[in-house]
Amino acid sequence: MKKPTLKQSAPFAVLALVALAAVFTPTLPTFTSGKFNSADIAWLLTATALVFLMTPGLAFFYGGMVHRKNVISTMIKSVVAAGVVSIFWVFIGFSLCFGDSVGGFIGNPGTYLFFKGVMSGAPWSLAPTVPFALFALFQLMFAIITPGLVVGAVAERIRFTAYILFIALFSLLVYAPIAHWTWHPNGFLFKMGVLDFAGGTVVHISAGCAALAGAMVLKRRQAHLNHQEVPPANIPYVLIGTGLLWFGWFGFNAGSALGANVLAVSAFATTNTAAAAAGLSWMFFDVIRGKKPSVLGFCIGAVVGLVAITPGAGFVAVPQSIFIGFVSAIISNMAVYYKSKSVLDDTLDVFPCHGIGGMVGMLLTGVFASKAVNDAGTDGLFYGNAAFFFTQLKALGIVIAYSFTVSFLIFKFINFVLPLRVSSEEEEIGLDATQHNEKYVQGTLIIEESGRYEETILLPQHTPSPVNGSVAASVH
Repeated sequence: MKKPTLKQSAPFAVLALVALAAVFTPTLPTFTSGKFNSADIAWLLTATALVFLMTPGLAFFYGGMVHRKNVISTMIKSVVAAGVVSIFWVFIGFSLCFGDSVGGFIGNPGTYLFFKGVMSGAPWSLAPTVPFALFALFQLMFAIITPGLVVGAVAERIRFTAYILFIALFSLLVYAPIAHWTWHPNGFLFKMGVLDFAGGTVVHISAGCAALAGAMVLKRRQAHLNHQEVPPANIPYVLIGTGLLWFGWFGFNAGSALGANVLAVSAFATTNTAAAAAGLSWMFFDVIRGKKPSVLGFCIGAVVGLVAITPGAGFVAVPQSIFIGFVSAIISNMAVYYKSKSVLDDTLDVFPCHGIGGMVGMLLTGVFASKAVNDAGTDGLFYGNAAFFFTQLKALGIVIAYSFTVSFLIFKFINFVLPLRVSSEEEEIGLDATQHNEKYVQGTLIIEESGRYEETILLPQHTPSPVNGSVAASVH
């Protein structure tokens, strides 16, 4: 067995140090103070689980769209965020997002270090009917999926260890500050009156801009340079992933009401309606442009609609959510088209779909937000409040500039510390084999003869003939 290098040993060493430090962290009582609502607790527990389900859903969604030699490597990069961010969250992440505010820009890292006081703390001010620990776990699920979204832009060429480091640095330097600005009562965007119900800025715009930065730093794949079409590995995977994302998004948006209440019902309804409108809009828009209605088109459109409704799910009414889904799908569809004509190699169109979809959603929240839906919000431009629209626009500019710039610097720093991109040979072979020593094979027969492998496609009710007198060595 090859002896690991210092750089290869670093992730394990860091995890070991955190685990050792956790042993000597004082144990506090786990009772909680406050009067809780059992229905709210039950709903938020369910919503937390639903949001977690979105991470494997995202893995299926992305994994089905890449080349089959990169399916496993793409899927694990989304799922591994559940491991990295969960430890980071308990250690320091939750403190940075929701700890005592330092000037409205970041939480004090010592406030909840190693979840100090979280299990026994008083309820969060905006979620008074559920234990503080449950609020912390619900927020963790948002922090997990955000770096996972970036995977689609850098798929098929980024080194796995480099992406692990990106998850840690992105969570520390991009996600935590923006979450604090937007969702902490003392965050400066919160105080400006910015409305982001479930993560239009915090999750989708930050991830979309990071995706753009990553695609620019990593540069183009060989297949992109050679104008080769990469066939999706498994379109049914994409359909399964879309279903899991859509299902989980009910927890994402309706759970952000932080209780089993009428606002959760409204957010649930707007979420479903926007996704439905966007899926149809993308598919029918393709048809009028001369294409055939496709599974991929509907799936991608539905996800764009889910992205776009996220910031306004609890602030806009159901009829307006149809318009939000319809318009966002067309704008993202056109963005994907123009991106395809450029030299930008965003593998799975993360920036056009999540980045631009989130931006459209934030602006349309500024247009259609209504106090009739949520009296804790405000009226938007459509109801005569132009000032709120410009508040949303200002926040949009701040988050775009910050998340893109810092993410770009993160990717540059990682590339300085260790190779960010796999070699040309590894890219040609595929990241499943070269990064994980694993292979995704569907519907194929692998035949080994004299150290040589050949593939034969397995068709229904078809038994492949032996190759050169040999019999099949293994079936996958």
